[in-house]
Amino acid sequence: MDLDRFDPRIRAWFAARFGVPTDIQRLAWAPIAQGRHVLLTAPTGSGKTLTAFLWALEQLATGAWEEGTTRVLYVSPLKALNADIERNLVEPLEGIGQAFRAAGSPLPRIRVAMRSGDTPPAERQRIVRQRPEILITTPESLNLLVNSKAGPALFAGLRTVILDEIHAVAATKRGTHLMTAVDRLVLLAGEFQRVALSATVRPLERIAHWVGGFRLERGADEQPRYFRRPVTIVESRQPKRYDVSVRFPPAVAALAGENREGATL
Repeated sequence: MDLDRFDPRIRAWFAARFGVPTDIQRLAWAPIAQGRHVLLTAPTGSGKTLTAFLWALEQLATGAWEEGTTRVLYVSPLKALNADIERNLVEPLEGIGQAFRAAGSPLPRIRVAMRSGDTPPAERQRIVRQRPEILITTPESLNLLVNSKAGPALFAGLRTVILDEIHAVAATKRGTHLMTAVDRLVLLAGEFQRVALSATVRPLERIAHWVGGFRLERGADEQPRYFRRPVTIVESRQPKRYDVSVRFPPAVAALAGENREGATL
């Protein structure tokens, strides 16, 4: 799937802004749109983050997911990356909004908020009172939120959890804390889609099992049974392309030219 399943207004924005999808976007959008749990791996700079977010933005923009509560949770172990994601969501939201307005239909309210250990108390309270449609956080802050009094209301309408840079935590205590928090979210929100991202994680099958975890079901005898959630692995093997140019300030370039002309072999 390229952009076929997306709203025409989103397709128009994407084509004007990016042209054609990257390899990982072509491979991943179909399973994401089908609601499958997905592990994405592709080189840095290949558009993984937008790959994970765009279908959720489509659901919010078209009203398929109602506004007014948190629908998308993005978790990264890096606070600096979280700040970048918050800023980088501004451009697609503004671009999609312009495309919708040009078509005569305003974009629903899509608020983005970040919650970390550095978040001021007033902002933390605002997140609880006015739940953002997209919440960006860290594994530690997620654990605090899940265990807080505000957790049930904040996450009741959750549809998608995006787990970024999972190679940084998969084999650590932070990774254990992250996945136990994600599993506790199921008690608050029911089942939701899990989308994990990494450029370097290996082995893929083991990490996919770790991301999916186990789903609890009870049979007619009320005995608990656990089933592994299937996770689709989407790997882009397209080699990374480099576009390198070397430039000098005019004065340095002129000096270099004089040196070449006076050089002897």
